[in-house]
Amino acid sequence: MDKIANRNTFWASTLVDELQRAGLQAVVIAPGSRSTPLALAFSNQPGLSIYAHTDERGAAFFALGIALAIGKPAAVLCTSGTAAVNFYPAVVEAHQSNIPLLVLTADRPPELRDSGSNQTIDQVKLFGGYTRWSVEVPVPEAAPSDNTIRALRSLASRAIAATQGMQPGPVHLNFPFRKPLEPVPVPGDVPATFWDEKRGFTHSRGQAEPFALISQGRINPSNDQIKDLIQSIQNARRGMIYCGPRCPGDEFPQAVYQLAKATSFPIFADALSGLRFHPDLPEGLVMGGYETFLNQPQIKEAAVPDLILQFGAVPTSKSLGDALARFASARRIQINSQGAWSDDSFQTSDFLWADETTTIQAVLSAMPSDVRTELDPEWLSNWQRAEQLSWLAVEQTQSDRFFEGALLSEVLDTLRPGDSLFVASSLPVRHLDQFGRPKRKALSVYANRGASGIDGTIASALGIAATNPAGRLVLVTGDLAFLHDLNSLLFLHKYSLNVTIVLINNDGGGIFRRLPVAEFEPPFTDLFVVPHGLKFSGAADLFQLGYQELDGGLKFQPVLEKALQMSRPQIIEVHTDSASHEQARRKLTQNFLRLWETVPDSLSIEKQMGD
Repeated sequence: MDKIANRNTFWASTLVDELQRAGLQAVVIAPGSRSTPLALAFSNQPGLSIYAHTDERGAAFFALGIALAIGKPAAVLCTSGTAAVNFYPAVVEAHQSNIPLLVLTADRPPELRDSGSNQTIDQVKLFGGYTRWSVEVPVPEAAPSDNTIRALRSLASRAIAATQGMQPGPVHLNFPFRKPLEPVPVPGDVPATFWDEKRGFTHSRGQAEPFALISQGRINPSNDQIKDLIQSIQNARRGMIYCGPRCPGDEFPQAVYQLAKATSFPIFADALSGLRFHPDLPEGLVMGGYETFLNQPQIKEAAVPDLILQFGAVPTSKSLGDALARFASARRIQINSQGAWSDDSFQTSDFLWADETTTIQAVLSAMPSDVRTELDPEWLSNWQRAEQLSWLAVEQTQSDRFFEGALLSEVLDTLRPGDSLFVASSLPVRHLDQFGRPKRKALSVYANRGASGIDGTIASALGIAATNPAGRLVLVTGDLAFLHDLNSLLFLHKYSLNVTIVLINNDGGGIFRRLPVAEFEPPFTDLFVVPHGLKFSGAADLFQLGYQELDGGLKFQPVLEKALQMSRPQIIEVHTDSASHEQARRKLTQNFLRLWETVPDSLSIEKQMGD
């Protein structure tokens, strides 16, 4: 493609060149006419990973999955009109989850707006307050000035930086283009001096350097803040550490584990925190069974902390969320490098806007060795007993009959270190949080829990898989989330992705059985569960995927093990009964209470993590 054929090709090629220099690695393109200049510019830019998808909603969630996995921005591009509106759910999820997503929309030029021109809507600041930055890019012009070109290149660098700012998130660039949209030569549009065969664009930095290098440092806590934290820990008799979804990676888990060891504070680790399934998991300090026991009367009376150290977002677990709201007398300290408030019960007493890992390391370095002198001697052992009995209750419940939650336990047992797991919002993520026992196993676990929607589930999971073609990913989804995003199976058909889909088909909205409205029939079944009576073998045939159907989960684990060894993607459809599952889940509570009353307090604490 001639990069200086006309003003549009020059404009698009310049911007794409600078986006890559600034760090962009991948783009997902939804086909369209008005976005032609940018689509061709991306296709002509060596070194970028480029994906195409016909459904804009799926394309945006696929890009979101890529960004979620790599922690760096991925771009998504579409044409004008309702195509751009279909990006909205993914933009909202990126905003809520602080995921760096670069949203590129093509548009009609300003003179065609409000004119009745086909496929033309108001796209300026289309996503409202759900973007970190929104820019209407100037219409390409003939023979642009040097300052205009510098502004365009700086815009690309600034956009990439804005997706990774203090609070990472989506950035929207809206590109109005006049015809011609294809790289047909237009004399006088772009001076020949703008391109050099050896150097490329004459208005760029040398080699592959960005035009404007934008970097960000860490926010370190002050000495006084560290002293206050240490004093709070020293004064606490019953301290706990809560780690919610989207905690930092890198050295953060090890730092929290060391803090727990130094203080004997139990860690309540959400399944999406990155701390529940980790090779360095410390024995007896990580709690994962709290959904089963935290709201039980016997636990409520005794389990009242006086200090809570919080990292990450609000919990997946309703029981843990209720408990955090109930602990009004505790000093609750949120530590968050992005300044993101995560407390919907508003019990936070202190908010420390600082880098989490640096803060913990500074506390450990300065904390005296006699920090435990004020600790309640039974505080940790009581939590360990509750944790152990909760998993014993799960085992007893599973031995009585199959229920949906057992599938997640078996998925975790089957996965190898280094594998990835994506769980749909609604029931699967709750199953994982309640039945995913802490393990010494390196697993990457993901879910779209920023806005907790079920749309884009398949696309997000496949976007994650695309970042690691050699790795294995299991997607556990319900039937409604699967139906919502059926088009995204096209990614599996088109690209070589090592993915196995566990499809829990309970024939409708099983999660609503947890609500009081479940007692009101027939409107409950007709308007909430909405049974569909479908099986999904036809979807596997349509997209040329492997397929296995199971009635219940008695043979599930060997089927999953076999599917993970297949050379092409697989769907395992497991038919379940959500009403029966909810009965089993409630029986689990009864089993726990019986064990709590009958098992002696002196019961030795077994090893709490798997291999």
